Amino acid sequence: MISIMKHVLAAAMTICVFATAAAAVAVAEEGGGGGCQAEEAVFFNFGDSNSDTGGVAAGSDTTSPSRRPRLLPPPHRPALRRPPRRRLPLPKNFRLLATAQNSESLPTRYLSPYLEALGSDFSNGANFAIAGSTTLPNNVPFALRIQVQQFLHFRSRSLELSAQGFGATVDEDGFRRALYSIDIGQNDLTGIVGSKLPYDQMIARIPPVVGEIRSAVTTLYNTGARNFWIHNTGPLGCLPEKLAAPRKDDSDLDAYGCLKTANDVAREFNSQLSTICDEMRSELRNSTIVYTDIFAIKYDLIANYTSYGKFREAVNGVLRLRGPPYNYNKSITCLNPACQVCDDGAKYISWDGVHYTEAANSAVANKILTAEYSDPRTEFGFFCSTA
Repeated sequence: MISIMKHVLAAAMTICVFATAAAAVAVAEEGGGGGCQAEEAVFFNFGDSNSDTGGVAAGSDTTSPSRRPRLLPPPHRPALRRPPRRRLPLPKNFRLLATAQNSESLPTRYLSPYLEALGSDFSNGANFAIAGSTTLPNNVPFALRIQVQQFLHFRSRSLELSAQGFGATVDEDGFRRALYSIDIGQNDLTGIVGSKLPYDQMIARIPPVVGEIRSAVTTLYNTGARNFWIHNTGPLGCLPEKLAAPRKDDSDLDAYGCLKTANDVAREFNSQLSTICDEMRSELRNSTIVYTDIFAIKYDLIANYTSYGKFREAVNGVLRLRGPPYNYNKSITCLNPACQVCDDGAKYISWDGVHYTEAANSAVANKILTAEYSDPRTEFGFFCSTA
């Protein structure tokens, strides 16, 4: 029987953009905690492009010329264990869901996008993440609140079908023992930083964003959810997309070439998110709320990229011909004839100016799986005992 550790690992890793399956499995096996045997874990994910694995393709207009270039056809990989879906133009195994669950090396089933009606299997959960999602405004597709509302419908319908004897649905116990992950806020912060408001006014716009995440967790808890995995946001000021924006001079750059103001806004968001996680642990009895410091992991990768042994670029994108000095041009999207992928993409941290390469994701995943950056320090194997 397959260890639930691998299932929970595969599911839990979905929550952000971090690794290859080989790296994740290797760390999981070395880290121990995989000895318990149980039925397959159930997983629900909420977020944005960091964990969207087909939702935006299923729920958006991909026929218009303005949208079509953003989506690639399904990968033609004969070893895939189920029909592939259209996806964002990200490197192979870019998101952790695609990594952990699409890889041949990890024996687990796919977590289907909620909006993908055909070929989906929701017996082990669903992925509600949609590229471009924010927390605010909370009443438009596909804000975090809308994703949670979709989950509530999914839960109600699943329990109804389960009571009627349909086997391929999540039952009450499945929802109780499921792992719920939330990785969102980067797009909100992008809007805040892009507003060019004075710093104090930018900071004043953060509490409502964090409040939406608190509201989502509380709503899920009130339905019976008890296990939560929440990621903070990475160093926005180190993204080529931000660095390529026109600026008067380099006075806002730190020692590693990142924008200090943007990173300070991200740090403030993370501080407030950490605080509400602390508060919710006290308020939501019998819950497990793990807060993972993605900022610290990614900033270390950028600051010390040479120590990782394979990277030669910290703040340049891997897509060539998009213009110096960061290989980023918002007018030249993926699949544009002027946009080509570098032959040595594994030596770069940034893929498209916003998201990370597979190699960088792998490095970040190894750090996540140590649990050294999680509060409380919780290894994935812990969720075996909660199932």
